[in-house]
Amino acid sequence: MKYTSEKIDQIYNYKTISNNEKIDKLLEIDANQYTNCGIDSTKLEKQQVKKNSTYIYKTIKKIDEKIGVSLLKHQD
Repeated sequence: MKYTSEKIDQIYNYKTISNNEKIDKLLEIDANQYTNCGIDSTKLEKQQVKKNSTYIYKTIKKIDEKIGVSLLKHQD
């Protein structure tokens, strides 16, 4: 499944779930992206996954500054 910034923003804007649940959902998307990225993935696909991952971490930073900064700092 392709994840877009719209999907990430949609999760960020949910009003019915807690901030911890939002972070969990966003990290689940991030993990799924990297899990689906294999040796048959093109360089462009891998770059898109990394770009999405950075966007996810920046979104998490809006929810919880400390966690977001830590994720961005330790991103490879």
